[in-house]
Amino acid sequence: MVRLLKVNKMIHAFVKKGSFQDSVSLMIISRKLSESPEVDEVSVMMGTPANKSLLETTGFWHDMFLDATPNDICVAIRTDNTDPAIIDFISSELEASLEALAQGQRGGKKLLKVRRWDSALKKLPKANLLLISIAGEYAADLAEQAIDSDKNVMIFSDNMSLEDEVRLKSKASSKGLIMMGPDCGTSIISGAPLAFSNVLPQGNIGVIGASGTGIQELVSQVALAGQGITHAIGLGGRDLSVEVGGVSALTALDMLANDTNSKVIAFVSKPPAEAVRQKVLDAMKAINKPIVALFLGASHEKAREGNVYLANTLNQAAELAVTLAKVEEMAEQSSKVPGKKIMGLYTGGTLAAESAMLLADQLGLQTDSEHAKGVMLNAGGHKVIDLGDDFYTVGRPHPMIDPAVRQQEIIKLADSADIGILMIDVVLGYGSLLDPAGAVVEAVKKMHAKRGANQPIAVIATVTGTEQDPQCRSAQVQILRDGGIVVCETLPQAVLLASTLIDTIPAAKAISPAPLLEGVNVINAGLRSFAEDLQSSDIPVVHYQWAPVAGGNEKLANLLKKLQ
Repeated sequence: MVRLLKVNKMIHAFVKKGSFQDSVSLMIISRKLSESPEVDEVSVMMGTPANKSLLETTGFWHDMFLDATPNDICVAIRTDNTDPAIIDFISSELEASLEALAQGQRGGKKLLKVRRWDSALKKLPKANLLLISIAGEYAADLAEQAIDSDKNVMIFSDNMSLEDEVRLKSKASSKGLIMMGPDCGTSIISGAPLAFSNVLPQGNIGVIGASGTGIQELVSQVALAGQGITHAIGLGGRDLSVEVGGVSALTALDMLANDTNSKVIAFVSKPPAEAVRQKVLDAMKAINKPIVALFLGASHEKAREGNVYLANTLNQAAELAVTLAKVEEMAEQSSKVPGKKIMGLYTGGTLAAESAMLLADQLGLQTDSEHAKGVMLNAGGHKVIDLGDDFYTVGRPHPMIDPAVRQQEIIKLADSADIGILMIDVVLGYGSLLDPAGAVVEAVKKMHAKRGANQPIAVIATVTGTEQDPQCRSAQVQILRDGGIVVCETLPQAVLLASTLIDTIPAAKAISPAPLLEGVNVINAGLRSFAEDLQSSDIPVVHYQWAPVAGGNEKLANLLKKLQ
């Protein structure tokens, strides 16, 4: 090690030559060294032009740093101690910290490390993603090298020029690749934790985000609700700007559209440019999957546009995604009845009204304003009836007490070949029938017997009540399920399932998925901890110990680039 020493007032300084380290590691070392006795603060930075400027503006500058290169570590010690021996002490502590950094490993596995790009490719021949967390001023060249090698790129680094971002994202897209970032803090692809990420259960929700913490909050809420994700693809904060035009957003949508495991897509972004928001929204509408879109700060007149559900908050987006995911799971286990109509036979007036309202919104219909004979909806061949209306209770008990009226209406459906979905409520509690589920199942069995196997009808129920009710909610749910009836947790879920089962849009044709979504093999350049996280998650990874070409000499680096 070549070490140059000098004292300037109360700033002691030295330079450790030829020892490139990532900025986050040096920040951690700075904090640790600043806790040393007789030291006010220690600043440890690489000798890049940007860092030299920062040292000067923060009062840590020393003339010794003038000749330092981007491959050299600049150490400034602010202290009242005028004894130069403090330099030897801090230098010794720095060496110990760097040694610990070099030896550090997680999970008992030795991290595979290389110092050259071609060595990284040889050590990990199936590499399909480069994760970059080096200084932003160098990120573009490294990203382009990866794209030219047909690798996808995720750039955690910020401070890349807008011009480079536009150029590189377009180049990646033209090659069937994706560039996530710059300033992309979070991605989780095929279970690989890329940068800031969470441990999540597998599920059927694919996530796209132009916001790192937005992705993390959304997927955390999804997990807390008992669901999981397939992938979470980060974009970088500027992707939906006018200049970038949503290049990576459109690529990510295409990737998840062709991913058979992603049944639902959730999209979250910081406030987008309006023209780009509309372009992305149009792309979403062309995908034959339910999509939840949260464009923070954007106003929308409708809560839904076709297959796209527009959310206002992260919590609402997560709730919608979870509901849609559950509906997709139930739909896969139910028989579809494309083109058929929906009949709702309810004992609760408010439940009938809400069901009618939700169905009208979902199917683009108008509810019945007069409610004659308890009819809450009668449009497009679909009908919802409140059997607790006065018309049905004159001279007879309410249907929550006496199930006969609804049983008769259910059995009549045997003669209605156009009806493919029956929606019902089962209301528990004191005063209600002791076994309302049993009464429903009895009538449904008779209806199925008369209707025949060639005219299937799906029955969807919601249950209003608690475990402590005399009927016991879980027992009633089990009776319904044993009778072949699908039980939904909420009315919105039931309506979504009903509309999904009658949908006439054919299933999307199978298309080859993006290779990146079938398994990630990562070359990590920058923060060593990112590579260690991947390794501890059993993701194939090699840590590329990148350093500026030609010691950071820009002219020499450009010359070497031309000679390649």
